[in-house]
Amino acid sequence: MSTVQQSPILPSVILETERLRLRAFVEADIDDVHTSCTDPELQRWIPIPGPGRPYTREDAERWCREVAPGMRTGGEGQQWAVVEKASGRLVGAIGLVRTLWPAMNTEVGYWVSPWGRGRGYATEAAVAVSRWAVDQGFLRVEIKAGTGNTGSRRVAEEAGFTFEGVERSAMPLHEGRTDLAVYSLLPSDLVRADGL
Repeated sequence: MSTVQQSPILPSVILETERLRLRAFVEADIDDVHTSCTDPELQRWIPIPGPGRPYTREDAERWCREVAPGMRTGGEGQQWAVVEKASGRLVGAIGLVRTLWPAMNTEVGYWVSPWGRGRGYATEAAVAVSRWAVDQGFLRVEIKAGTGNTGSRRVAEEAGFTFEGVERSAMPLHEGRTDLAVYSLLPSDLVRADGL
């Protein structure tokens, strides 16, 4: 008789940066999640909830109440609401997704609310989450972004990730497919950056 091995579960933590608090999604985030995820610029690059289907308030409710917390408890990764410390308002989301436990690889995924863009919040959050992932023992942390998504690609570069190449036609969008630029961060990159 074979047994199913359950994936490890990451600890539930709050991460803080100079301007941001990364915490679990709560009921009060639902309206801001819905408004953010129906934004045309976000929908251009992230086909949530799926190609050709509009994002509804029910999707936002399910995300905050079930999907985001379920990703951690199911061993897939971790999701954080990105909240501006000064205002207490949600300005985005960031998480570890597509975690491959046997290889100790994970991917950072993120989006920024329209009212939070252009302030460097995604980079600040990506640095915090990727370094935390390395501290948890991950040996490879990736960021993948549509090749034409210059904002998301800039976040990867400014967060210290190395561009590795392009996965062709790797992601479906609401209209068509896109190539993905692949970036990585290894523990040894951080050692070199710290001069140790």
